[in-house]
Amino acid sequence: MKNTKESGIDIDLGNRCSQIAYSWAKKTFDIRKNLSGKPAEGLEGAFSNVMDFNGVKIGTSSDGIGTKIELAERMKKYDTIGFDLVAMVADDLVSNGIEPVNLSNIIDVDFLDSNVINDLMRGLYNACEFANIIITGGEIAELGSRISGYGDGMHFNWCATGNGILPENIKIIDGYDINPGDSIISLKSRGFRSNGFSLLRKIMSTNFGDEWHREEYSDERKWGDILLTPSLIYTPLIVSLIKNNVKLNGIAHITGGGIKDNLKRFLKNRNLGAKLDNLFPPLEFMKQIQALGEVTEEKAYEIWNMGNGMLIIVNSPEVDSILTRIEKLGYRACVAGKVTSTPEISIQSSGCNPQALSVRY
Repeated sequence: MKNTKESGIDIDLGNRCSQIAYSWAKKTFDIRKNLSGKPAEGLEGAFSNVMDFNGVKIGTSSDGIGTKIELAERMKKYDTIGFDLVAMVADDLVSNGIEPVNLSNIIDVDFLDSNVINDLMRGLYNACEFANIIITGGEIAELGSRISGYGDGMHFNWCATGNGILPENIKIIDGYDINPGDSIISLKSRGFRSNGFSLLRKIMSTNFGDEWHREEYSDERKWGDILLTPSLIYTPLIVSLIKNNVKLNGIAHITGGGIKDNLKRFLKNRNLGAKLDNLFPPLEFMKQIQALGEVTEEKAYEIWNMGNGMLIIVNSPEVDSILTRIEKLGYRACVAGKVTSTPEISIQSSGCNPQALSVRY
């Protein structure tokens, strides 16, 4: 077994760069201080950005698919990664209680292939239909050698910006309603979603060579098929819960930075923590990749969702009824743990000591 421990991605450096970018963005807040349209308060570091137009609140989120695009190029299958794009944008919006309504997307390519574009957009349509979102615009930019990728087909990068509205009489979900003892519900993920693929690709190429996507995972599926598994979009579920007056105190979309970084976005607002001792276990192929790369439990839960795509914080007396609603809507859920009064997130996973994944902030 070959040893591949470094992802090529410095999460701490990425966080610092994001802080730098946000500090410059924040300087623009005063530009409209005497005009309609100001950033909503209390959302610094949140999953989406919310503007307040004299009480009417509009949310915006921008994201992309990242290097998971290479899987589509390797497998020459382009009609599923639209689900990854919508999940990254819409699920960030809904994490603040914003109902996504539309998105605009940008496809940067080296050269144009109309068949690939058709497959991409058909997949995006399917994802938007699932999430009840309309596509209101976009751009396709032909950039030649500025874009590269795997193989001899069209190479591309794909990003989107989504917009949403705060439903009438609904508060922004910002974490300030969270209290010690609240229950944390995990929503099961069906794959790696669209994060941590730099490390995944490095592990696979180190162990199986450049054509690793053709290696058999099982009798019926290859590793390329497994890693291309489209993201499950949680937006329809969360929107339904909100519209049925289910009280959600906090929502953490588990993307880059894993469980602890994304969960503490809300918990830090009340200086609280969490004990997670009943998360969904990693999917079998996740465990196999972790073993192939000799990735520690701490790093795995820092980079990947490890089977848990979203965490919902709710009042404990309402847990059973909320779980019933979730299951009826076709999602898998479990009570993963509790909110604690100390600003520390403790994760107990299979085969590890909870202290090994305990993070104080």
